[in-house]
Amino acid sequence: MAIKHNTIILKDYLKVFNEFTASAAIIPGQLVELTSAGKVQKHSGAGKTAMTMFAIEDALQGKAIDEAYAANDQVRVWTPQRGDEVYALLADEESVIIGDFLESNGGGYLRKVVRTNESWESTDSQQAKSQYDKHIVGVALEAKDLTSLATESSSAATATTTQYIKMMVL
Repeated sequence: MAIKHNTIILKDYLKVFNEFTASAAIIPGQLVELTSAGKVQKHSGAGKTAMTMFAIEDALQGKAIDEAYAANDQVRVWTPQRGDEVYALLADEESVIIGDFLESNGGGYLRKVVRTNESWESTDSQQAKSQYDKHIVGVALEAKDLTSLATESSSAATATTTQYIKMMVL
């Protein structure tokens, strides 16, 4: 059985933190991105390049990981580095095992990377290989099966504790 954690930051070597205004509701553990207005929002590009930035719980205000930020709140954002471990949110209906690569699902959650014939494996170009892997956020450090979860929870303002997964940033 997986251990439940009460923090998004599991291992942090460099301590890179910022605060940004939320453009909409954000749940701690979601992958976030900067908007052109200088705010943060849930990462919006499914399978697209993502800077590893995660909303973390507002521990300075005594809040837990299950307490979402509202639009226009100041969001504590962590930029983990290679090797850091994150308690991130896995998308509904995903099933991953230890070692699976994870990418953005386009809604702030992570999903398993599934390579297709258009992937870098079908090309000889070293540049194409390095560009293809820029969308990979991390690797799963625990197995998680959410195939029985209804799709509505990934769009809700809160996440279930079963959606959190321990992952390592690549």
